[in-house]
Amino acid sequence: MTTAPTDRPRGAAAAGAAERARRPIDESTIGSTVTTARTRIVGERTGWAADALVAIVRAGRAARGAVVAVLHAISSVVTPLGWTVAALVPVALVAGYAWGWTELIVLGVVGATLGVVAGIYLVGRTRLEVVLAPPPQRVAVGDPAIARLRVHNPTRRRSFGQILDVPVGREIVPVSIPGLSPAGAVDRELAVPTGRRGRLALGPVRTVRADPIGLVRRELVWTEALELIVHPRTIDIPSTSSGLVRDLEGQPTRDITPSDLAFHALREYVPGDDRRHIHWKSTAKTGTFMVRQFEETRRSHLVVALSIASIDFGSDDEFELAVSVTGSLGARAIRDAREVSVVVSAVTPEFAKRAVVALRPLATLTPARLLDDLAVVEHGPAALGILDVARLAGEGSRGVSVAFLVVGSTVTPARLRTAAAGFPPAVEVVVILCDPEHVPGRRRLGTFTVVTIGSLADLRRAMQGAQSW
Repeated sequence: MTTAPTDRPRGAAAAGAAERARRPIDESTIGSTVTTARTRIVGERTGWAADALVAIVRAGRAARGAVVAVLHAISSVVTPLGWTVAALVPVALVAGYAWGWTELIVLGVVGATLGVVAGIYLVGRTRLEVVLAPPPQRVAVGDPAIARLRVHNPTRRRSFGQILDVPVGREIVPVSIPGLSPAGAVDRELAVPTGRRGRLALGPVRTVRADPIGLVRRELVWTEALELIVHPRTIDIPSTSSGLVRDLEGQPTRDITPSDLAFHALREYVPGDDRRHIHWKSTAKTGTFMVRQFEETRRSHLVVALSIASIDFGSDDEFELAVSVTGSLGARAIRDAREVSVVVSAVTPEFAKRAVVALRPLATLTPARLLDDLAVVEHGPAALGILDVARLAGEGSRGVSVAFLVVGSTVTPARLRTAAAGFPPAVEVVVILCDPEHVPGRRRLGTFTVVTIGSLADLRRAMQGAQSW
């Protein structure tokens, strides 16, 4: 007959664990379980033989590291043409001497000579201190932007003249630097192109040392790469507390809600009404429970929706104007401390299985953050059109008072009506139609307003109010 083991009391188990923790540690046992590199090399051997074996292994590792470093340095400077010449020279010499071909011997000697001359071009290194001072991190399209390059010679010897390569966007600008005397310095200015918005890479500054044939090439990097953000051109429009926006938001709403601030009327109580809204004086007079009704209060919330679908714009100029309009409206609302949402179409990846039906919200914390996001917005055929943009924006338009839809000249009035219908009736929809080829103006089209502009100056006039047109 067997008996099942019984569990020890928890107090006894804890006491046993504490007793084991207080026991002295056998260091010899721990040492026997640790394996070091020396143990793997010499094993149980001791004395001068073990020391000599360790020294040999260390020397071998150091030599291997040196060889690897030299090979890496050579491979980083030798061009494909250089490797080709290095492979053909020994073949030509061996074949020429073996077969007695003078031509092959001459080719091998010439190739070896070119290799030696090319190596001389890599000897030495100029010690310079190079500082690249970028223009202000954020500039607008068309604004002048000047980067400053300062080169200083900290040595006691005169430096040789050379050419510094400064990448500016996709171009490389060569800057000629003359020979500098000891402790001498020279300053150069670089005009940074700002003809188009976007993120512009500036630097790193580097010099290239290469032989005339192109067998070797070594690049020396002097500075780190910098980034310049070119914002879209914007214009200062009237405050959103006046002008067109105030005219639109000033229209009273007829939406009735059981809880708000503006009192509307009294009605009889129905099951489900909040008892806190019972008007007791009217209830006492009529003998029937009466509750208050209120008019829904509009919140000061603007939505600016930009379509980036290529089908909604007739040209790149129209799209650039639309981006500038979006930035001007959003920046003005942010400066007025209004609640504003700026959204653009989502772009479907090239190899996606299905279309991405969503909006991409842009940062509205500060005007600079908004313009940073607009600087990299591009139109494309895989982006959602204005119909989907308006529908998605309308689904999340709770509390919105005015919605701006920014489109190009290719959007027909029928599509504009469908897009405006994506918002609730309480939302005032304003379509900003960017068309430089038509006369600017404003008209009422059904339940929404269409503002046609050909430049940013027309936008300022449109936002001043109805009396400006």
